Amino acid sequence: MKQPTQDLPSAPVVQLGRAREDKLWAVIATIGRRTRVAEIHVSRVAADADMAWREQQVRAYAGFLRNSGVPLPNYSVSAIRRADLPRNWRPLPALGFLRGQFI
Repeated sequence: MKQPTQDLPSAPVVQLGRAREDKLWAVIATIGRRTRVAEIHVSRVAADADMAWREQQVRAYAGFLRNSGVPLPNYSVSAIRRADLPRNWRPLPALGFLRGQFI
């Protein structure tokens, strides 16, 4: 005797490894209205540590930057998808904006 089968709704297949890879944590550098992704990390803890290091570097050179008339960058951490990164994105050194590399 044949048993009746229930039609189950088809659920989308979720690839957990891919979902984790897509979400990254970005350290965002801001000067005025300009923003740039300075660095990306796979964990929030790593991004927070990187942001703290960048802020420490800016504090260490704050006097020099003010005397040079260079605005001080502000750093923040934000979630970002890999697809949202600019095509030719490269990491930004903490004081890289001194060499005209900010934007």
